[in-house]
Amino acid sequence: MKHIRALIVKFVMVTAVLWIVLGLFYGVNFGDIFAISLFLTIAAYIIGDLVILPRFGNAVATMADFGLAFLGTWLIGGGFIEENIPLGLASLYAAIGITVGEWFFHSYMVNQILPDDENARNRNARHDEYATEFSEEPKPDLNKDHEQD
Repeated sequence: MKHIRALIVKFVMVTAVLWIVLGLFYGVNFGDIFAISLFLTIAAYIIGDLVILPRFGNAVATMADFGLAFLGTWLIGGGFIEENIPLGLASLYAAIGITVGEWFFHSYMVNQILPDDENARNRNARHDEYATEFSEEPKPDLNKDHEQD
């Protein structure tokens, strides 16, 4: 349920940014914006938020989301958008807006969504609890005690 809520938040954010950039400034119809938002949201959530963010942190995940938003808007938009617009420039503006939102969304993910997932993974992988540590003991000097006699 928490992932569904996070996906909805992300989808609303992506759709709002695309609607402002593509809809208001370039006159793209809402159906095209909705389709692009759906694809971008799912891809960015899986790749950026569930794979990259836990492993590499917010900065790397945000950069990855910028690239994904730019290329995704440009490539997917090329297939959906029928209006004659400067798609590369529109994709750049949309990617910048989405990236700003992603920076804050990642904080939400780290604080609300990912901690429970990390704890669940750690509960299932408790092999460190039973690990044995080996080391070499220094050779005791047994003659030291006998020299005092």
